[in-house]
Amino acid sequence: MKAALLVIDVQRGLFDGEPRSWQADAVVARINGLAERARHACVPVVFIQHETADGALTFGSEGWQLEQHLILEDGDTILRKTTPDSFLRTELHELLQKWKTDQLVICGYATEFCVDTTTRRAAGLGYPVILVSDAHTTHDKAHARAAEIWTHHNATLPEICSFGPMIQALPAERVVFGL
Repeated sequence: MKAALLVIDVQRGLFDGEPRSWQADAVVARINGLAERARHACVPVVFIQHETADGALTFGSEGWQLEQHLILEDGDTILRKTTPDSFLRTELHELLQKWKTDQLVICGYATEFCVDTTTRRAAGLGYPVILVSDAHTTHDKAHARAAEIWTHHNATLPEICSFGPMIQALPAERVVFGL
């Protein structure tokens, strides 16, 4: 399958503040490893950045920038979005079609918002998805701790079969590019 790696919202305004997102450093390290392996296999790497009209994620602001330890290389694609859905009002689907992509590998922030929404939309558009189970994160919320949210999504997203394409949750070490 011809894959693309989607790295969603790994931005300073979401990772640098206190408290930090759950397992932030380990998640960034895993994403860097995934991106390196993807590039080596000639798989497109797409960094998706959320932006708001004002606040910490205002386009061009310090908070909007990619997380400081995230490794970006020439040839990677940067895509801006304004909703939890990385496809809505963006060129993502068109890029994936141009690249003849038939599988998505998804990681990033926030598990219960942008990662979840993009995973579901991708499956709805016909893409099989690998949700990198140890390379997405969120913050604790009033209703649930980040680890509980993470566990819930890793367990439930692969159970959705009504879209047709399979959603798998695999740890970074089991993701293979270029098969």
